Amino acid sequence: MAEARRAVERPLSPHLQVYSFLINMVMSIMHRATGAALYFGTLLLAAWLVSAAMGQKQYELVSELFAHPLGKVVLFGYSWALIHHMLGGIRHFIWDTGRGFQIWQVNLLSWLTILGSVTLTIVLWAAALGIRGGF
Repeated sequence: MAEARRAVERPLSPHLQVYSFLINMVMSIMHRATGAALYFGTLLLAAWLVSAAMGQKQYELVSELFAHPLGKVVLFGYSWALIHHMLGGIRHFIWDTGRGFQIWQVNLLSWLTILGSVTLTIVLWAAALGIRGGF
């Protein structure tokens, strides 16, 4: 007679409990998240451009919303997402050339993307505020 074997209960695929978070995993998630955030931020950019085309009163209304401290936080986040996503795209372009696939190169490009996006965002805002004369 055939013996009944007990099935070993295993997950269908590896799960987060199996993997430890690596920088390249975080960068993949961040690239997708910044791409999604850019959709919503671009709606704000479009609203600003449309308000400029509609007239002085509408433009001033949208400009006042963006001048509010919460509006500035949103604009700062949008500019960081744009720069981060751009640098992530450059990282992917380097990979498309067949370079940068050794683990130390992947880690280096990931950290350079993070540090570069934060640095460039701060420099952009410092320059803009310097030209404009502060907050």
